Amino acid sequence: QVQLVESGGGSVQAGGSLRLSCAASGYTFSRYCMGWFRQAPGKEREGVSLIASDGSTSYADSVKGRFTISKDYAKNTLYLQMNSLKPEDSGMYYCAADVACMGWIQYGYAYWGQGTQVTVSS
Repeated sequence: QVQLVESGGGSVQAGGSLRLSCAASGYTFSRYCMGWFRQAPGKEREGVSLIASDGSTSYADSVKGRFTISKDYAKNTLYLQMNSLKPEDSGMYYCAADVACMGWIQYGYAYWGQGTQVTVSS
C-alpha cells in the first residue's frame, strides 16, 4: 500500500526558509516520478516542482532559483527546500507520486499525501 506523508510546513516571515519532507512507503521509491503541488485558498492546485525517476528536476517559473527538490533514496523521502519565501508561496503543499511520469499533469499522479500547510507572512 502506497503511503505519502508530508511534514515540515509552518508559519514563517517573508524571506524565511522551510524544508518540506514527504516520507514514502509501499513502492519502489527510485522507480517513481514525484512532485510537489500546492493550493492556496480559493485557487486551483498548481505544480511547484517535479523530480523524475532519473533524477531530473523541473520547477514552476514562480519558484525557480528559490526552491530545490531532492530525494534521499536511503530514507525513501522527498524534500522541498524553500528559500526566500514570499506571501504568495502560502498554501497547502502536497507531494504526489506515480510510476507513469506525467509531468505537470496532476491526474497522472495516483498517489497523494494529505498535505502540509505553509503560511508566509509579509
